[in-house]
Amino acid sequence: MIRKFVGAVASALAVLAGLWLMIAPWALGSQPENRDWTDITTSEFWTGLGVAVVGLVGAISFALAIYEDLVVRGAVVVKPRRVEPEPEIVPAAPPQASSAELAALLAPLVEALREDMNRTDRAGGEHRQNGRTTLVGVEENR
Repeated sequence: MIRKFVGAVASALAVLAGLWLMIAPWALGSQPENRDWTDITTSEFWTGLGVAVVGLVGAISFALAIYEDLVVRGAVVVKPRRVEPEPEIVPAAPPQASSAELAALLAPLVEALREDMNRTDRAGGEHRQNGRTTLVGVEENR
């Protein structure tokens, strides 16, 4: 266990060293301002990036190894994943009414709507009435 902890600390220090290598040319002033990167800056930056990435991978690996060791020792209890049951497939209900029955039910409604649309004795010509006054007349009085 102590070896894994030491490895995690060393990996974290490698990440910090890599980050320092990446910013060192600007922090120490060896990179001139407003100019292209010098060869030294390019070398230090990409080397630092590589060291930081390797250190990060190492730190994550050691952290996972420590976690696994703690689970084996019983210091960390892993919560079991809740498996949700699959919903039961409900068969579709058989159609209650056929299309002929629905057409017979809707025929009086369609006929009433047709009569209402063809009625020509509306007050005010083309405007439809809702109660005593026309809807358009109410809007115009506001």
